[in-house]
Amino acid sequence: MNVLGASEVLEFAIRIEENGEIFYREVSKKVEQRKVKDLFNFLAEEEVKHRKVFEEMLSQIENYQPPESYPGEYFAYLRAYAEGHIFTKEKKGALMAKKMHTAKEAIDFAMEIELDSILYYLETKNLVPEHQRNTLDKIIEEERQHYLKLQQIKGE
Repeated sequence: MNVLGASEVLEFAIRIEENGEIFYREVSKKVEQRKVKDLFNFLAEEEVKHRKVFEEMLSQIENYQPPESYPGEYFAYLRAYAEGHIFTKEKKGALMAKKMHTAKEAIDFAMEIELDSILYYLETKNLVPEHQRNTLDKIIEEERQHYLKLQQIKGE
């Protein structure tokens, strides 16, 4: 497959992070519990950092040819997966935030999107140059930590 496929994969990752930031910022305005509000504001800032990392990776991918062992079907799979990920659609973060009526709903939804992101980034890892994989591993680990923080605050 050509570089367009790998670029497209990173563009989806950027969109996921943009929508995550918007979702967390909007929901933080709606919730009253200080701990939840603070966590959502923190997560919004984390999404900004991740987006910048993906943008940097995208700027470097122009000269990268993924190994031939990743046939067109793999890119088709990732494209289908990304399109099924709710946060790859434009303005979806704001739309989903409007649908949240309680902190519990927002936390449950946030946990789902964090898990979806982890799975997507694990698959994406196969398509980035070897020297960028550690960076992606760090983002995956941060997403796992976000999930755990959401789980903890849900239990309180």
